[in-house]
Amino acid sequence: MSERIRFAVVGAGMIGAVHCAAIVALADVAELTVVADRTESVAAAMAHKHRAGGYTTDVAAALNRHDVDAVAVCTPSGTHADLAVAALRAGKHVVIEKPIDISLAAADRVIAAERECGRTIAVISQHRFDRSTEKVASAVRAGELGTLTSTNASCAWWRGQSYYDSGQWRGTRELDGGGATMNQAVHTIDLMLAVMGRPVEVFAYTALLAHERIEVEDTAVAVVRFASGALGTVHATTAAYPGLDASLRVFGTRGSAVIAGDELTFIYRSQGPAAEIAMSESGAEVNQVTESDRLRPEERTLGPAHQAQLRDFVQAVTHGTPVRVGTAQARAALAVVLGMYESARTGRAVPL
Repeated sequence: MSERIRFAVVGAGMIGAVHCAAIVALADVAELTVVADRTESVAAAMAHKHRAGGYTTDVAAALNRHDVDAVAVCTPSGTHADLAVAALRAGKHVVIEKPIDISLAAADRVIAAERECGRTIAVISQHRFDRSTEKVASAVRAGELGTLTSTNASCAWWRGQSYYDSGQWRGTRELDGGGATMNQAVHTIDLMLAVMGRPVEVFAYTALLAHERIEVEDTAVAVVRFASGALGTVHATTAAYPGLDASLRVFGTRGSAVIAGDELTFIYRSQGPAAEIAMSESGAEVNQVTESDRLRPEERTLGPAHQAQLRDFVQAVTHGTPVRVGTAQARAALAVVLGMYESARTGRAVPL
């Protein structure tokens, strides 16, 4: 293996471009060897834009190149497992854009191949690497929020009909695997699990309310019960015109926190016993968010968090250490999403 981890990016769509840019930005530890896509002109354009070593429409050839150490899988969700397993068996380390795939059976195939091949896998959950998330998670680990009692994970976005019409795979069960929950809210659900711990049951409703010609939901709500006894709600929609934010609200007996649009907008942490608060007092008056917590302009764009997660992946490959977000975490988030779909289909609570 060279001093820098050499990447093949498979899939030259919107998210493939994010991966290419993130790899190029990590020039001290990574390099972009090849871009692979079934459409030659698309692969060529992306390779040229990001100064990759080359491009190809032959994905199998890209996976087997001797000058590739790692493969970033950026294709439609329902193809992730097949490509990841093929890359692992070609001796490569793998980064999978979320979700890991669209079924638990597919996720388990990836996990089995990971164990069999002894290679490193990271599944993109870039918002775990945001400073806002890290501060809240640290406060939870330190017990500064006390006993966690409830949480709300909301992704209130808008996607026009043109979004679903832009690719034949979008909005299909076979390749997209789901709608607003699987493809948009999965990140916020993952953050909820990172903070709240293991979920044990979910009950959900889903609906298609604002779009046409798709097989999946554009709106979903759910209630989640955690092993700790805490309760949570999930709200996922691509039918919230003109598009608001993704947010995570975490509540405890000694403190609470709110992340909205990746920004830490509220946090209160008790260093000792929580003082009694009169009914007339507002928690907003004791907000402990500081100016240093504010996001810098460059942190508000799609890309820096991918860079942080890819750097973590490269360090794990180089030093033989675990990645921060791997297959186990990705499977857990997928299980919640699929549990929501099963509950909505059956009208029953689903154990996780």
